[in-house]
Amino acid sequence: MNRFTRRIGGASARRPRATIAAWAVALLLVLPLAGTFGGAFADDLVAPGSRSEQAMELLEERFPEASGGSAMVVFAAPEGDRLQRHRDAVDAAVVRIADVEHVASAAGPFTDGALSPDGRIGFARITFDVPVMDVDPEQIEALADAIEPARGEGLVAELGGDAVFLNAETETSGAEAAGLLAALVVLVVAFGTIVAALVPVALALVAVAAGLGSVLLLANVMDVSTAAPTIGAMIGLGTGIDYALFIVARHRENRTAGQDNATALSNAMASAGAAVLFAGGTVVVAMAALALTGLSFLTSIGLSTALVVLFAVAAALTLLPALLTLLGDRVHRRRRLPGRERPVKKSEDTAWWRFAHRVSARPWRHLLAASAVLLTLAAPALSMETGFPDAGDDSTTTTHRRAYDLLAEGFGPGVNAPLVIVADLRGPGAGAEDIPELARRIAADPGIVAVGEARTSVTGDTVVLPTVPATGPADSDTAQTLERVRDLVPANVAVSGVTAVTDDLTGQLADTLPVLITAILAASFLLLMLVFRSVALPLKAVVVNLLSIGGAYGVVVAVFQWGWLGGLFNLDGTFLIASPLPTIFFAVLFGLSMDYEVFLLSRVREEYDATGDTTESVARGMAATGRVITSAALIMTVVFLGFVANPSPLVKMMGLGLATAIVLDATLVRMVLVPAAMALMGRATWWLPRRLGRRLPRISVEAADLPPGPEPEPALAPGPGSR
Repeated sequence: MNRFTRRIGGASARRPRATIAAWAVALLLVLPLAGTFGGAFADDLVAPGSRSEQAMELLEERFPEASGGSAMVVFAAPEGDRLQRHRDAVDAAVVRIADVEHVASAAGPFTDGALSPDGRIGFARITFDVPVMDVDPEQIEALADAIEPARGEGLVAELGGDAVFLNAETETSGAEAAGLLAALVVLVVAFGTIVAALVPVALALVAVAAGLGSVLLLANVMDVSTAAPTIGAMIGLGTGIDYALFIVARHRENRTAGQDNATALSNAMASAGAAVLFAGGTVVVAMAALALTGLSFLTSIGLSTALVVLFAVAAALTLLPALLTLLGDRVHRRRRLPGRERPVKKSEDTAWWRFAHRVSARPWRHLLAASAVLLTLAAPALSMETGFPDAGDDSTTTTHRRAYDLLAEGFGPGVNAPLVIVADLRGPGAGAEDIPELARRIAADPGIVAVGEARTSVTGDTVVLPTVPATGPADSDTAQTLERVRDLVPANVAVSGVTAVTDDLTGQLADTLPVLITAILAASFLLLMLVFRSVALPLKAVVVNLLSIGGAYGVVVAVFQWGWLGGLFNLDGTFLIASPLPTIFFAVLFGLSMDYEVFLLSRVREEYDATGDTTESVARGMAATGRVITSAALIMTVVFLGFVANPSPLVKMMGLGLATAIVLDATLVRMVLVPAAMALMGRATWWLPRRLGRRLPRISVEAADLPPGPEPEPALAPGPGSR
């Protein structure tokens, strides 16, 4: 592996301008193509093989007019007033709504009986002639324009319902850019030069731009989740900056050691470049494993994020060597007064070296203390309650959230969680004559407040019963009601609707999470065993990474589910943990935590091969990488925290969970647990059965340095001798 990265870096360094031009051409091709041929993002939230999917397919096949998406426009008169007094304005709005493309019907509140008991709130029900996930944002915008005149008449008018919530465009806060600026500040402090700080940021932006352009093209051939660009950009920025940072830092270290620029770059690409390739590959494998869930929206998130990470790796291995060749020593030059040059420290002079020896001297104490902290943080995760986010979880700045609140106020929370009972009269079970009795049995359930009038298809073989539960879509009581209704209906009757679909989705995620975890752990164990030729080392890595992920889970539960420090994160209540997040978290966090594991252990292995002393090799490895890993972790943390300011609680959860895991991994795990565990294992750290060792292929991320240049320099020179 190190020979490959040395060769590819060398090829880019020999033709730097051609390499940069190739990247420029690639961007000029990908971005316009994405803008012209890129598809639209959509969330396919159906759990394959579920009863809700069967009901939806039945409706699409036999009762298409009942399978279209639906939305509601909620009107509210001022306090103390009645909506009837504003009937002309409401009716005019309904007429305009009916003229919007793909609107099959629009029934106003005065003809549909959809008025609250006090007469102040009412809703117009909208039916589309396309499925709920095929409603375009442009159509939602047209609906918003249609109701705007009603607002001018003194009414409150908001868009709600499943089609609006599921297809609403994601808001941004602008804080993501602040996170990027903070990352730049961290890089300036770490390198002491603006040029060296700008290079990793520029590479990350190039990688993310190319990656997101490719994601848009991917959306033209498969359904890609609306969350995919956000998650891809989040991970791409963090990994892109970090990968470039590790190579630039190793290049700088080699130059400081007296190697000429070409030799320093070649050695950096063979060592840090190989670690980047392996670490990025681990992230790609972890994200691709999301396909094991069998859910298309998670598969699309995994493939999209993997694409962006691949571009981040490619930029670090090709574009970065080209830039470093052209910039030469300017990338590392600092302005200092004559005679005030900072002396180069030996590893024994660093705080990291001393701290590693302090941990190794009392490994049990540090191991138990760090583990206790992580287990304490992880404890709230034992009470995690998951559910699919609904419009009530979104920011109050969104129209669908305000519509959700108005509907709950006027008609009760269950109106936001409608169920659709679908009877297949061709199958054995309930016949047409049994439908009235079935409706009465369903209405008698304590969790149901209303069962609407039965609708029968033109062919007479399919019947639909609209049903309203007593509780909201994310309420656990609604899930229990759904289960009871499914238990009392015959075999040819199924329950659908967005609430039933997301409940089935949550169930499938819970069932497939153990499969995903097992697959990622097994793949990571095997990859680490191949690279470091050890059994104990990958086992230790798996355990400590699970501790940091558990701590991140616990913090997210404490903040969002329990409400601790909710005001600090601008939360206006408590939330169930979004059911896709534990799955996405595990794939992302395990992949990212393996980055730091690889960067640290590859350097430790280099030192062990040179000294044969496990304790000393860990200390030297930490001394060499401690500052860089800390800087990289801080960069990822500020990038991820930028997403915590996003109005969406779902994005907030993602940002806080990722930031927490990175902080825990780079501090307690990488700097305390790893040296303590390796000190306790001693030489057994590197144990590999001989028979297994003979059969395993040799893959290395460590590289012996090339000899230094003919005129080694004691410190970086400001002159042009850079190539």
